[in-house]
Amino acid sequence: MVDPRFGRCAYFIIVDPETFDFETVSNEAAMASGGAGIRASQTVASKDVEAVLTGSVGPNAFPALQNAGIKILSGVSGTVKSAIENYKTGSFQELTTPGPSNVGRGQGGPGRGLGMGQGYGMGMGRGMGRGGGGRGRRRGGRYR
Repeated sequence: MVDPRFGRCAYFIIVDPETFDFETVSNEAAMASGGAGIRASQTVASKDVEAVLTGSVGPNAFPALQNAGIKILSGVSGTVKSAIENYKTGSFQELTTPGPSNVGRGQGGPGRGLGMGQGYGMGMGRGMGRGGGGRGRRRGGRYR
């Protein structure tokens, strides 16, 4: 599958679109604390590629790829095979401006809710509202 993040992908697959011969190249910059896009661009440029097919290229990788004369085609997803087939038919447009940095990092989301509510705070051991405690006659339960 095509990784949505150029600079942070685990490896590059360099494909000859005519023969589908390919080479995999590990992206040593994937886990770098900074400069991953530039280092990834240098790795790709050293392999004399004509174009990069990716989900997104950030603001640091973009000029590095452009300066190396590499076409940047973004918004690519799915399998590598389908991406190459779409490339051959001209389905992708060349990117002219960089995408945002840190695409797809999964930032945000709900918290764990360990505040004063949900029975984890100042409950004083009464158990009201949690697991049926306190449902006697006075609390609206049925008395049998």
